[in-house]
Order: sequence, then structure tokens, then C-alpha cells
Amino acid sequence: MSQISREKIETLKNILKELHKGSSIEELKRKFKDALEGISPSDIPLAEQELLEEGIPISEILRLCDLHIELLRDLLCPAELKSIPKGHPLELLSRENERIYKLAEALNIYAESLSKAEPNEAISYLRAIIDVVSELRRFRLHYRKIQMLIFPYLERRGITAVPRVLWGKEDQAVLKIRELAILIERGLSDPSSYAKSVAEKARELAKDLTDLIFREERILFPSISVLFSEGEWAAIHEEAKRIGYLIPIEVEWTPKAKPILPHEVSGVITPEQIEKLPDEFRFAAIATLAPDTYQARSEGDLEFETGFLSRDEVEAIFRHLPIELTYADTNDRVVFFSESIFRKGFARTKTLIGRRVEYCHPPRLESLIRNIVNELKGGKIDHREYWTRLGDRIIRVIVTAVRDKDGNYLGTLEMVEDLTEIVNNPEEVKKKIIIL
Repeated sequence: MSQISREKIETLKNILKELHKGSSIEELKRKFKDALEGISPSDIPLAEQELLEEGIPISEILRLCDLHIELLRDLLCPAELKSIPKGHPLELLSRENERIYKLAEALNIYAESLSKAEPNEAISYLRAIIDVVSELRRFRLHYRKIQMLIFPYLERRGITAVPRVLWGKEDQAVLKIRELAILIERGLSDPSSYAKSVAEKARELAKDLTDLIFREERILFPSISVLFSEGEWAAIHEEAKRIGYLIPIEVEWTPKAKPILPHEVSGVITPEQIEKLPDEFRFAAIATLAPDTYQARSEGDLEFETGFLSRDEVEAIFRHLPIELTYADTNDRVVFFSESIFRKGFARTKTLIGRRVEYCHPPRLESLIRNIVNELKGGKIDHREYWTRLGDRIIRVIVTAVRDKDGNYLGTLEMVEDLTEIVNNPEEVKKKIIIL
């Protein structure tokens, strides 16, 4: 370790010691203002490790993790983001990062203790680590919002290198969380053989998570705060709430602009915007800058809430679904059905169009069908599921009410799916499962 790095660690240790003695956050920020500006998030675990070696109890360090984050909030949150209002997507994503950082900090502390523990002590640390890992698994939702909501707007502007690199690092972290969980399970059965490996993998994961937080807070977030319009943030927030935030939304942010989706963005980055970007982002962005001008909607397309399709595409998509659909409107008349190229379910012909839905079944089933439709229309049930046989095939039938956004009944949908292979050969199906 260089002399400068050594001094930084010693300074940080002194700050943390004073914090643990009860000094106020604001007092320490004033006293160590210059020193704090030169510290990175990755320095904190090194200081904590040395504090553990000097005899400060692990419980004491973990107890004050929230204060550690508060002390370094200015470091994690650059000046460009100070004015972001409460409840804004960026503010909520940053708060998620604070939670991830706290877990990474705990993970590193437990890993350090595990690496020095005797076999009889290892089990308690392994259990503590598995608790942290279990909570970290939930934070895949944080990265999903970055990948699915932030990156498309960057790609529209021709910025492709940054999203690909970041996604790759996020994906590696997710895989390491999964690998660590498996390793811990082995360690709980045989701590003497696996404790060191778990500690090493846990430290590696904690470092990767800290690095991701630093990249997001210091490079990605300041950049997109410059590039994205309020309309883009409105769309991001709308979709992010559907995915789910991992922290409570204490203040509801209300944008003044209507939501703008990526395909509606021109993709042009102005010279003024480029000038405001962090250096690391600017160099990567300019290297691949070629705005995406693709038009998602073609002339004659049908517009849906979730996209655009031509009439030919709609019909082809229905044919390529592994299920067959029959739809009856509010008058209980069949107005549509689809056929699948994969497998055939019940026999249906174009002469069904306009027919009463119960008349499409044998007389012995008419009363059953009528009752189901009435229950669906009346809101007594949302759906019914049945299993039956068609020759040697095993068929699942789901009948469901179709309603609009306000809950008004539009019709009844019958979905027919051939699940013979899944029912008869479940073990073979399990062999095909791929963990993504």
C-alpha cells in the first residue's frame, strides 16, 4: 500500500473511531472535510478490517453502518445530484444504493471475521453471511430498473458501450450472489473445508457491489441527470413503480411533463450536454456516439398500450403461441379464436363466429358453461381452471374474465394448452431448466 493510501486509511480509521465515540456527523464532516474528499467507498472496508483487528467488536461496527453511510453521503452523491427532489427516480435509486452499500459493508465485515474464525465459530458467521446474501438477492430489482429503464434511453442516443459494460458487471454480481449462496450451503455442512472459500468469495462480492455503486453514483447518475428530460423521467418512474422499488416512497414525485418513451426521443445530444458530462462518461459516450433513428411504428400499425404491430404480425403471433384462445364478448357470443402451429386443442371452425358460447359445447356442459360465464361477469370469480383429456393428450383449460382498466367486463377468454409432456415427463422437463 502506497504512503498516500496508508494515510487515507489511517485518517478514515480515526474518523470512524470518533464516530463510534459519539461525535456528530456534521462535526466530523467539518473537521475532516479535506480528507473526506479524497476517500473512495472502497477505502471504507479496508479501514473497517483494520478496526476489527484492533479489537473493535463486529457488533459495534455493524451497529453504526447507517452512520458510516450518512458520513459518506456527500462522497456517494455528487454535487450534480444534490438538487434532485425527493421521490424522483434518481433519488430512489440512490437510496437503494445506500441499502446495497450497507449490506456490502456487513458482508465484508462478516467475511473478514470468518477468515480468522476457528471451525467452531465459523457456523455463526456463515449463517450471518447467508442472511445478508438472502437480502442481496432482492436487489436484482435495482439492476433490472437500470437495465430496462435507463439503458434504452442511452442506447437511443447512440451510447451503447456504457450500458453493455455496466450490465456485464451487474450480471457478474448477480451470478456471484448465486454462487456464494451455494458455497455457503456447503460451508454449513463442512465449515472447515469451505469457510476460507466463502470468506474470499464474500469479500470479492462486497468489493464488486461497492464498485458498482461508485460507478452509478459518480458516473452514470450524474450523466443521465444531464441527458434525460422530465418526460423521460416521468416514463421511467411510471415503469419503475411497476417493477417495484426496494425502499419506501416517502414523497410522491409528480412530473409536470407527460411520459416520453425511448422510441419517442430524438437521440440528439447537444454540445452543452456533452460539456456537462463526467469525464469518464463523456469519453466513452463520444467514442460510440451514433443516435438511433429507428422508427418503432410503421404506417398502418395498430397501436397498443405496450407497442405497435401490423395486422399480419398480430395474426402470426397468435399462430405462434403454444396456446389456443377463444373469446366471447359481453353478449356471450364468440367473436374470435386463434389456432396454434404447435399443437391442436379442441376442434373449432370459422362457423363459430357469432355463436352463443355455451352452444359451442356439448349440451351436458351448457349449464356449467353458462354458470361460469355468469360468475365471471358478476365478479364472483376471476377465473376457472380445468384439466381434461383429448385422446392421449392432457389439456389444461383456463377460463377467465377480461376486464378493462376500470374493471368493466369486456368478455370471457378461454385458453387451451397441451401440457402432456410436462405432466408425463416432469423429470425430463426439469433437465431442460436453465438458470438465467
